[in-house]
Amino acid sequence: MAEDLCFFTKESLAIKPPKKNTLVLRMVVLILVMICGVYICSVCLGQFGVWSARHSLAVHVVERPCEVTEIEPSEKPYVHFPKPKTFSRDECACNPVRNFAILSTQRSGSGWFETLLNSHINISSNGEIFSVKVRRSNISTIRETLDKLYNLDMLTSASKNECTAAVGLKWMLNQGLMQNHEQIVEYFKSNGVSAIFLFRRNLLRRMISILANSYDQNAKPLNGTHKSHVHSTHEAKILARYKPTINTTLLIPNLKQVEDLVTKSLQYFKSTRHIILYYEDIITNRTKLVDVQEFLKVPQRDLHSRQVKIHKGPLSSQVENWEDVKKTLKGTQYKSFLEEDYKL
Repeated sequence: MAEDLCFFTKESLAIKPPKKNTLVLRMVVLILVMICGVYICSVCLGQFGVWSARHSLAVHVVERPCEVTEIEPSEKPYVHFPKPKTFSRDECACNPVRNFAILSTQRSGSGWFETLLNSHINISSNGEIFSVKVRRSNISTIRETLDKLYNLDMLTSASKNECTAAVGLKWMLNQGLMQNHEQIVEYFKSNGVSAIFLFRRNLLRRMISILANSYDQNAKPLNGTHKSHVHSTHEAKILARYKPTINTTLLIPNLKQVEDLVTKSLQYFKSTRHIILYYEDIITNRTKLVDVQEFLKVPQRDLHSRQVKIHKGPLSSQVENWEDVKKTLKGTQYKSFLEEDYKL
């Protein structure tokens, strides 16, 4: 019995070594699997790295700066390639854009002039943006508004689907422009903004237009609505019926005030790239529109407007107390305003 037990024990010892070999074999297989896993992961990461590099290279090519080789060196400060946040310029991304601002006074023909510019397929003038007081509350809000405009992120009815070549606004002198003129001149220079001055030679005609427009705001003769500009001769005739009475006591001081304002604006912005236009000159000589397009460096086009002029003919037919006005201005520096300055 003892021998059998001894024999069994020896037999058991003879069987155990293969179990140890199996354990070692399993460990070897596990190690090989781990090595293969590490190798596969390294290969995959390597391929991902190559793909990422190629992808980054493709993005770099797309965002490559646009060439400006065909532009005169003196013009390069006024050429921009905006990258709007609200849309993609796509195929227009490398079409240069020029910034401009129409600087004017109320009732000087700026609304009509702006419609002429906007009839050009490549020009976008966005109206009196700073008529909204909060936008001109301080120089910081003015800069923010201009940045948004010139980056093509201010969407208005004037925004173009075609490749915009010139973008701007209509800015009245009394809309924060004169109060912040030093900082605005600096902005114009650093951002390549060209100024288009538009004034009236005959300030008496401007005064009549202001008084008539003020009356229309209250009376609203056109079916109870106020219209600063009209698009039919019928509406123009209705508005032209009103003849304002001018306060002759304040007439000369008011004319001088506007004259001084215009002179100051030209003085303040004389160091900017600019052009000076007069409403009367554009009416009598349409080649002035050719000059404007040349100034903005856009292709020449025939510009047109649907607006109809309200006040036509001699001034004597537009003022209720014309004889008093004539006596007041006769013999003064403003006597030329009494003469007929253009015919329509």
